[in-house]
Amino acid sequence: MKIDITRDKLRDATRKLMSECDSPLEVTSRSIAKEAGVQLAMINYCFGSREALIFEVFQTMSSVVIDQNPEMSEIMNSDMTPKEKLKKMHMIVTKFLLDNLSFSRAITKYVLLNRDLSRQLNSLPFVRAHYGGRKSEQELKLISYELSSVLQLAVYRHEAIYDFCGLDIRREEDLEKFINMQIDLFLAD
Repeated sequence: MKIDITRDKLRDATRKLMSECDSPLEVTSRSIAKEAGVQLAMINYCFGSREALIFEVFQTMSSVVIDQNPEMSEIMNSDMTPKEKLKKMHMIVTKFLLDNLSFSRAITKYVLLNRDLSRQLNSLPFVRAHYGGRKSEQELKLISYELSSVLQLAVYRHEAIYDFCGLDIRREEDLEKFINMQIDLFLAD
């Protein structure tokens, strides 16, 4: 179908431009449409917005890297506590976000303001297992939402965090310390 071809062209152009840019602001709707060889209006027609297009491309990239990561599978199948699993999983995800910083910066606002919370709280089963019935479903959902939002904002503002408190989350030791602190705060024993 012609619309599917247009969607693919837009996704490919976005992936290419985002991987080549220094700043996500360089990847405008016009530059995406030009690279894809389609009319500018097709971005909104096919995806609703530039941000939604970039988010979709990023989700596809992240699912390949994160969901198919053998280390992630090992964590999921291990006998670690739910809290330890969350710490390990957040290390992998946060490293991926930092390694793809231009994408992360381009989608953070969109993700925080527009994501479907009913489908995109991957930490919820682990938060639920950690508390084992000691918290209401409402509390569990809020904890999961807050945890993922804080980590996304930390990636977005990693330079400010370093300036403010000296943690450089681009360094593995500092990232691990930061994630451990955050999960320990949200998942009290």
